[in-house]
Amino acid sequence: MQNEVIEIDNLDKEILTILINDARVPFTEIAKKLNVSGGTVHFRIKKLEDAGVIKGSNLNINPARIGYDIVSYVGLNLKNGQLDKDCINILREIPEIVELHVTTGNYTLLAKIICKDTKHLYRVLSEKVQAIEDVQKSETFISMEEIVNRPISVMA
Repeated sequence: MQNEVIEIDNLDKEILTILINDARVPFTEIAKKLNVSGGTVHFRIKKLEDAGVIKGSNLNINPARIGYDIVSYVGLNLKNGQLDKDCINILREIPEIVELHVTTGNYTLLAKIICKDTKHLYRVLSEKVQAIEDVQKSETFISMEEIVNRPISVMA
């Protein structure tokens, strides 16, 4: 049950908070900080993984440091305003699209696209995104500066 809400207690929240700040912290260090056994931490993390609360661990790369300077958000309107599986699958295959969301409001989809420069972005939009038959219209917003980027707080 993917959308089932999982109840977590304060110990789970404390473990998650430590891992959110640094996912590489050893279980033994978490156990020391929380005054519990390493086995307890291991069991709790396994339980949270099995329940789908923890979806994995990711390496977080700063795109600008490796030459990807343009972050844009592209609103997409699809023909007939309906989601098409073929269209979604094509969009999933575009490596510059790092997020894709079904939305309410003016757009059917919202894509976060990261590119090296404006010429790269132009090629992605014109040769890949807008070349998809089901894409009727797109509107691009370029991010000038990211002000907030944080994981969800489990302690709130």
